[in-house]
Amino acid sequence: MLSRFLSRLSGTLLAVSLTVPALSQAETTIRVGQTSGPHAKIMEVVKQVAARDGLNIEIIEFGDYIQPNAALDAGDLDANNYQTQPFLQAQIQARGYKLTSVANTVLFPMGFYSKKYKSLDELPDGASVGIQNDPANAGRSLHLLQKYGLIKLREGAGLDAIPRDIAENPRNLKFHQVDAGQLPRSLDDLDLASINTSFAIKAGLVPKRDAIAIEDSDSPHTNLLVVRTEDQDKPWVAQLIKAYQSDEVRTFIETEFASFAIPSF
Repeated sequence: MLSRFLSRLSGTLLAVSLTVPALSQAETTIRVGQTSGPHAKIMEVVKQVAARDGLNIEIIEFGDYIQPNAALDAGDLDANNYQTQPFLQAQIQARGYKLTSVANTVLFPMGFYSKKYKSLDELPDGASVGIQNDPANAGRSLHLLQKYGLIKLREGAGLDAIPRDIAENPRNLKFHQVDAGQLPRSLDDLDLASINTSFAIKAGLVPKRDAIAIEDSDSPHTNLLVVRTEDQDKPWVAQLIKAYQSDEVRTFIETEFASFAIPSF
C-alpha cells in the first residue's frame, strides 16, 4: 500500500516539475542608457527581443548628451546607444573614457532647412548659413554641404571640420555657429540652417519632408551601441547586438519612424 502511494506521489511530483519552467542559469540583466524619445522607444522593442534569449534590459533615460557616457564609464550603466562615432571620439579625447562602439544602430539624418527657399539651388550669393557650434556637429554639417557641392573642404579635413577648413566657397556663404538647440529658432534670421533630427522634430519639422538637403544611409554619423572597452567581448554584448539588429527592430524603425529614421544594420 505504502509503495503504491509513494509511486503515485513520485509521478505527481514529476508531472508538476514538467509544467513549471526551470529558471535559466544564463539570465543576465544589464542597464542601457538612452536619450528620451525615439532612442528609448526603439530600445523598448530591443528589450522584448532580448528577453527571449535570457537578456533582461533595464532602460535608463537621460535628458542630455553628456551624462550617458559619464555613467557608462563610471560603471552605473553597462551600455548606451545615443551617439555617433565623432561624438564618442571627442568625448574619449576630452575625458579619457575607456569606451568602445560595438555595433551600428540607427541613423537620424541631419538636414538643412530653410523658411525662405525650397532648394539649395535657390540660395543667393552670400546666403547666411547656421551650423552647430560644437565640433562634431559642425563638421557633420560642413561635410553634408560638401556632398551637395556647395563648398569644398581642405584636403585632410576630418569629420570634426570647422568653417576655417573650407577651401572653396563659390557662393560666398556666410557661416554662423549657433548652439544646436537654438538653430530651429534661428530659421527666421537665417537663409539656411543645419538642424539635428531631435531638435527638428521638437520644432515641428519632418526631416524627410522638410529638409532641402539631408543625409542618407551612407552617412558616417550613424548611432552606435557603446560599452566599456573591458566588456566588449562579454557574451551579453553579442546578445544585445543580436537583439538590436533583429528583423523586429528593423520593422519597428521603418514603420514607427519612417519620416526621420534609417536602420543602419
